Amino acid sequence: MQNIENVELKLLSLDDYQELKDAMIEAYSSLVNPYWEEHQIESLISKFPEGQVVIKVNDQIAGCALSIQIDYDDFDDAHTYNDITGNDTFNTHTPDGDTLYGIDVFIKSEFRGLRLGRRLYDYRKELCERLNLKGITFGGRIPNYHKYADKISPKEYIDKVKRKEIHDPVLNFQVSNDFHPAKILKGYLEGDTGSNDYAVLLKWNNIYYEKPSKKAAPDKKLVRLGLIQWQMRPYKDLDELMQQAEYFIDAVAGYRSDFALFPEFFNAPLMAENNHISEPQAIRELAKYTETIVQKFTDLAISYNINIITGSMPEIVDDRLYNVGYLCKRDGTKERFEKLHVTPDEAKVWGMDGGTQLKAFDTDCGKIGVLICYDSEFPELSRILADEGMDILFVPFLTDTQNGYSRVRTCAHARAIENECYVAIAGGVGNLPKVHNMDIQYAQSAVFTPCDFAFPANGIKAEATPNTEMILIADVDIYLLRELHEFGSVKNLQDRRHDIYQLNKC
Repeated sequence: MQNIENVELKLLSLDDYQELKDAMIEAYSSLVNPYWEEHQIESLISKFPEGQVVIKVNDQIAGCALSIQIDYDDFDDAHTYNDITGNDTFNTHTPDGDTLYGIDVFIKSEFRGLRLGRRLYDYRKELCERLNLKGITFGGRIPNYHKYADKISPKEYIDKVKRKEIHDPVLNFQVSNDFHPAKILKGYLEGDTGSNDYAVLLKWNNIYYEKPSKKAAPDKKLVRLGLIQWQMRPYKDLDELMQQAEYFIDAVAGYRSDFALFPEFFNAPLMAENNHISEPQAIRELAKYTETIVQKFTDLAISYNINIITGSMPEIVDDRLYNVGYLCKRDGTKERFEKLHVTPDEAKVWGMDGGTQLKAFDTDCGKIGVLICYDSEFPELSRILADEGMDILFVPFLTDTQNGYSRVRTCAHARAIENECYVAIAGGVGNLPKVHNMDIQYAQSAVFTPCDFAFPANGIKAEATPNTEMILIADVDIYLLRELHEFGSVKNLQDRRHDIYQLNKC
């Protein structure tokens, strides 16, 4: 280390050939044909110059990484090295390929221990991301396997290496660089006696890969949320209530929000005109407005170019009362969601039934889920949505007291951590003295995140002022979730023990 003056990663030049040849002979002394011919290196550089790099220490080659770009569908997972390289011609390289295939990587012995190999792999990953490829694949040698071949199978060998019972310098290094074993290859590299003619197919997935799209508006990854902390106040009629709703939609759309989230039962003030009848009758009268409100929200979603989550409203289906909401998309379509777990009060006072529909919804900002208030306190629901690919969970809620709010808030925060997603909650505030069973409300709307380095340390992205009518605007980055799934300090979704427990939707 004391004699190192500079370390530099450079594209391979044909001028480097003789030094490269000497380095390969040293690195692959156990192989029959340890080096590439000059015309082969020239062909690689000509076909794919950015895929060929060397790392130099004090202007001396310390290591090298050679790659080609292939269309992986042209091969299968049982391929050989000759298949991939086109019998060393590299005619398999295609600029339109979807996979970066590593055909060679090594570090000279005197430079090992300096983590130079990691720099080569990091370069490959950056190249893969820059070219928008699905990932990196290669066949990894297991040069120590010949010592154990008469006792254990290749699979057992890999398992023991992963458990640190056997040291394999090549496989250990690749796994530590986020490559995962996908398959054992028999007869992969001719003459590799150290590996007993076996290799391990290793893969790294590019979490930033975007499938090429012909759509004019690709899916967004930086998403802006607009949460509406709605003041419960008297309204003389539906038009006046919708005027206030449009005011808030206009406000959050003015900040170029992608979503507007309303609270649960935001339209409850309209029950005041039926306060003279029983609570079950009054809420069924309120349900008569739902179809009209949904249509108005659908129109507003189009005109303000925003996805609106309507909070929730009562709805009667086949003479049974449900608590439902709608996702009104800016393309004019809409989706329906239901409250699955009604509270004891909803069942006792209003005679409300729990719904049965649970699914994640596709939007132009990724997959989302919606759980109405009490449903957020049942972790199985959000886990099912996470398994369906949910990135953002929206929770419209209505709580009368601070302890009721704390239940929703605490559970919503937990859902963000355990499902590695964003959770946005929005509630109503204020009083409705002329509406039975809806007299007081408490809320502090918020956006929660997982707790890892890329996110706020306390997992709180933004929060509103408690019990005050306002809007809350927050940006969430879907790419950060992709990184978390692969590289998080902990991996709640990946590390589940499916061998012990399973969660299935009926």
